Amino acid sequence: MDMSIWYLVGAILVFFMQAGFAMVESGLTRAKNAGNIIMKNLMDFCIGTVVFMLLGYGIMNSERYFFGLIGLPEYQLFTGFYTFDWSNFFFQLVFCATAATIVSGAMAERTKFSSYCIYSAVISAVVYPIEAGWVWNGQGWLAQLGFIDFAGSCVIHMVGGISGLIGAILLGPRIGKYGKDGNSRAILGHNIPIAALGTFILWFCWYGFNGAAASDPAQLAQILGNTTIAPAVATVVCMLFTWIKNGKPDVGMCLNAPLAGLVGITAGCADLDAVGSLVVGVVTGVLVVVVVELLDMKLHIDDPVGAVAVHGSCGMAGTLLTGLLATEGGLLYGGGLRQLGVQCLGVVAVAAYTGVVMTIVFQVIKHTNGLRVTPEEEVAGLDATEHGLPSAYADFSPNTSITALPAANAFPEPAPAPAAAAQEAAMAEAVPVHTITRGAAGGRKLSNVTILCNQAKFEELKTALNGIGVTGMTVSQVLGCGIQKGKTEYYRGVPLAINLLPKVQVEIVVSKVPVEQVVNAARQALYTGRIGDGKIFVYDVENVIKVRTGEEGYDALQGEE
Repeated sequence: MDMSIWYLVGAILVFFMQAGFAMVESGLTRAKNAGNIIMKNLMDFCIGTVVFMLLGYGIMNSERYFFGLIGLPEYQLFTGFYTFDWSNFFFQLVFCATAATIVSGAMAERTKFSSYCIYSAVISAVVYPIEAGWVWNGQGWLAQLGFIDFAGSCVIHMVGGISGLIGAILLGPRIGKYGKDGNSRAILGHNIPIAALGTFILWFCWYGFNGAAASDPAQLAQILGNTTIAPAVATVVCMLFTWIKNGKPDVGMCLNAPLAGLVGITAGCADLDAVGSLVVGVVTGVLVVVVVELLDMKLHIDDPVGAVAVHGSCGMAGTLLTGLLATEGGLLYGGGLRQLGVQCLGVVAVAAYTGVVMTIVFQVIKHTNGLRVTPEEEVAGLDATEHGLPSAYADFSPNTSITALPAANAFPEPAPAPAAAAQEAAMAEAVPVHTITRGAAGGRKLSNVTILCNQAKFEELKTALNGIGVTGMTVSQVLGCGIQKGKTEYYRGVPLAINLLPKVQVEIVVSKVPVEQVVNAARQALYTGRIGDGKIFVYDVENVIKVRTGEEGYDALQGEE
């Protein structure tokens, strides 16, 4: 196998990770910001390419390194186009873009687009190239010490996670994320299937991310095996952990879990065996949940997609675990403390450098260009205010989901089903309907009957109404909930205060068929004795006008003979 060709194919897969990040981030945030998320992921790569070409690559891969800390910029890509190492340039470029795009999710839904572009240029030009050169340039001081980070748990993911953490802290939480009592409020992502697609794309592309630099087919196979075991184990562990903790497996957390396992195994993918990969999966599967909830509910740091937990904490954990589990030099494999010590030193140094530089960068942006959009812009959505895009889903009606009230709620517990005899007795007696008539059109009383019911019962309702002669109705899909309080559900570890459940709203204006008959037919069709059967509202109607004929009142509601 020609490994030089695979090297380039792997780099192409890393480029396609931008699509995965875009899908995960947009799916786990609100629809009004989807276009903004896509734009940031697009510009991460495009802006990164420009500045990495002009400065970053020359610093990172310089042959003239000062004290193992920084390289003197070199420009062979301009001076020696046909002899330049384009394979290495493209490979390093796509990795640089990955480090930059991690921050997008942590700072989503409230960051100025112009400020994000400035950040993206700075991290790609100087922040990533300097610390990556320490590890991946043979003259770098960490490379000289034998620091292990084969594909970037520390160099890429931890750096991106720390940068996102600093940005999220300086930005502050999204409007409405925390109540006056300090409790976290769940803000649901608008498209979980898209987030899931992004997760699968990232996992697929990670085989190139970790495996592109393999030296031979045997090592490549080992890397691919580890890159499968760790995320799979992490996801199973995360599912069981959230299931035990919350009563049900958490979908959002389980979409983060394979990414956490992938980030964790990236450092040691070429140096760990199957047992080591399994341990990385177990640790990261639990760690991602703990850190997401710690940041959100304890520290009140708003990270909409869990980027800090996935990339920051699991990148750090994977780098340190390599010092324990590396088959050559790892503490638990008889290698002593040296490798673990080097791993710890590298993590501390890279974290400190990233923390200091990115704090300065974000503070400068905050006090010059401004970091955060106005409250009015945030509420309206960044698609419209930052990009002039009315909606990323123009052919779909907007859907408002109020899920952030602090009171306890959730899907209510069903009431015990009544015995058959009791149910028959309850339904045997017709319900009298009392209305207050203010007037009648054309001497005949008109009434509006509005029925809110479970979607699953709509066909029975429609059949029952048709059976008593009601043929005209208006049907709408709506979201709603009653006043019952029941078992609390969770979204990414945060209790949902109000769950707006899908309902069907049926509106009927009746004149010929008695109101009492309509109400009782609807009640018999919908009744189960359980919470959520629905409600029926009866209103007076002053007049009805048929547009085509001009007929009014009772006559306007009659069909053609």
